[in-house]
Amino acid sequence: MANSESPSHLSIHCGREDTEKNLIRQEQPSSSRGGWSAAIFIIFVEMAERFAYYGTAGNLITYLTNELHEPIPMAAKNVNTWVGVSSLLPIIGAFVADAFLGRFNTILGSSIIYCFALIMLTLTVSIMPRHYRKAMFFVSLYLLAIGQGGHKPCVQTFAADQFDEDSPEEKKAKSSFFNWWYMGIVVGASTATLAVIYVQDNVGWAAGFGILTGAMVVALVLFLLGFKRYRKQGPLGSPFTKVVQVLVAAARKRCVDGTLMTGFGVYKDDESQHDTRTLAHTSQYRCLDKAMIIDQLDASSMTRNPWRLCSQNQIEQVKLVLRLIPIWLCCLMFAVVQSFSVTFFTKQGSTMVRSIGSNFKLPQASLQVFIGLTIIVVVPIYDRVFVPAARKITGHSSGITTLRRIGIGLFVSIFTMVVSALVEAKRVRIARDQNLLDNPKTIVPMRVWWLIPQYMICGLSDVFTFVGLQEFFYDQMPEEMRSMGAAAYLSAIGVGNFLSNAIISVVQEISSMHGEKWLGNNINRAHLDSFYWVIAALGTLNLCVYVFVAKLFVYKKFEAQEANKEKELT
Repeated sequence: MANSESPSHLSIHCGREDTEKNLIRQEQPSSSRGGWSAAIFIIFVEMAERFAYYGTAGNLITYLTNELHEPIPMAAKNVNTWVGVSSLLPIIGAFVADAFLGRFNTILGSSIIYCFALIMLTLTVSIMPRHYRKAMFFVSLYLLAIGQGGHKPCVQTFAADQFDEDSPEEKKAKSSFFNWWYMGIVVGASTATLAVIYVQDNVGWAAGFGILTGAMVVALVLFLLGFKRYRKQGPLGSPFTKVVQVLVAAARKRCVDGTLMTGFGVYKDDESQHDTRTLAHTSQYRCLDKAMIIDQLDASSMTRNPWRLCSQNQIEQVKLVLRLIPIWLCCLMFAVVQSFSVTFFTKQGSTMVRSIGSNFKLPQASLQVFIGLTIIVVVPIYDRVFVPAARKITGHSSGITTLRRIGIGLFVSIFTMVVSALVEAKRVRIARDQNLLDNPKTIVPMRVWWLIPQYMICGLSDVFTFVGLQEFFYDQMPEEMRSMGAAAYLSAIGVGNFLSNAIISVVQEISSMHGEKWLGNNINRAHLDSFYWVIAALGTLNLCVYVFVAKLFVYKKFEAQEANKEKELT
């Protein structure tokens, strides 16, 4: 491949570019900090944040239907909308972190907003006059979403940054970190599902939200206690600008001969030729390669115009982002399935026998704890048993590739819907036999434990797909865009919840045209089992598309690694 050394002035960076890179390099963390001693602080912070989030989200549909008296379909849509917005706002938070504030400052600021939102929620459900309560509840709820929008994309990336990728031992530890990170999240979420939801149902909503507020304040203090241990990195500039520059430069040179030997060669900045993290050239999206071809206008210019000429490394970074989009799209149906665990699964449980002994009644939303318990059991087995065994067979440092891990989770999620449909059909059959179809508030004589298998399968699919997605988007994103990678994983959950709303609306519209409307306010006549079969069919179709896309995916490659492989072959 030709180089940019002809003409010589293009191999010299303008002063401002050098200054920016030097500043970034000076902010790179020293090897004496970071590692597990720093990451453990951040894991506990995330546990507390997830405790607060799931304590709010896990029982939200109960508050909307019982306290604010919303119909079940409207409440389910409101929950999905809030979860969706909460999962999309991290895109903005990631942009602010990468371009302006850095991850540490963004986490700090968003945690303060988070605490303030929880204080508002506590006051709203306790002392706010009833005619203002609904409006203030949703204002507080979406303020919490803003706080999570800054916290969520940065905290995981900030924790993973504590491990040095150039160290083989720390790189191996990082792969294990994602498993334990997710288990920490699950411990926080499961504790909230058991303890806080019980308090909300049996003591009061003010007490429940007060506990969540205290947990978030503790998380903020804990985060500050680890200040001196952290590896911190300053903002690296807008990730979107670099992407748009490549697209614009390629469009402006669309008529240039596509061969890389055209004209005066191709542009590589000086630093990339000596950087072990420089991305290797790939053949996908070759139309973008025109952005690095030096034409007559570039050669005659004394300075490089970044909107006409981009380096190979910058172009390959954009290709990385484009390659992730089909995988992201294929994970939306998975998020649709998982969204039912806090909506329809909960309402199913509310109609079933939940008493334990004569004095204790299990809150319907507390069954979500079985998702967490499954993950708590499976993650150590996966990390300590499956990965080492698979590593011996495949030679892969993570046992299996992240795409295979995600695919297994997508496959398992189909069975979540199959089992859910069978259990719901049994529940409706018992309700029919007992003449309870038109009495949705009467308890159906069927134990709530019948719902446990669908929750457990849900947790099993989480271990594969959600953990795999976190590692996949962190690893495959350009280093300057890793906060955006975390946001992309979260946005799949958000868009999946909006997609869930859309599917509900379409199903209601179609079913109303052909008789009784599905998913009505009477859950005994809602045809929820048929709805679950529809989702299972869509999930199967989605899995087929995913397998096709995954086979075409090209993992990130570095020039230094490719050069070493060539040396080994020769």
